[in-house]
Amino acid sequence: MKASLKNTKLTLGQLGEKYAAAYLEQAGFRLVAANFTVPVGRNRQHAVINAELDLIAYDGPILCFVEVKTRSSDWFAKPEVNVDKRKRRQIARAAREYRRMFGIHDEAYRYDVVTVILEGTSASCSQIEVLKHFWREEDLRKRYWSERHYD
Repeated sequence: MKASLKNTKLTLGQLGEKYAAAYLEQAGFRLVAANFTVPVGRNRQHAVINAELDLIAYDGPILCFVEVKTRSSDWFAKPEVNVDKRKRRQIARAAREYRRMFGIHDEAYRYDVVTVILEGTSASCSQIEVLKHFWREEDLRKRYWSERHYD
């Protein structure tokens, strides 16, 4: 039993992404990509930094960059709590690079989060929620950038 529980935990995120993708398709989204990895820069040692976009989909004419958060329970905290400012910035950088790579400059886009709660040893989906417009790029700007005034 411990082996199956361990395997369930190892694949919890992957399973959650599959549930999220199926749920979005049923809701009318058109999936474009899953687990899209893109280089977003280099670190101080000049190593390439990659970021991953969990799901990319169209909700009508709007391009959606979707972060999926899967948990076995929301007893301690809601899954979306883990989409902190650092994670949002990383996703926004990846989304900018994705749009640049494919020449998507004038299309409307947004950032969504899908939360998935999988309970029990069978890891059945007990709750799924789409949080549209979870953040905007304007929310990620460092405060001193917008408050600095030059004379």
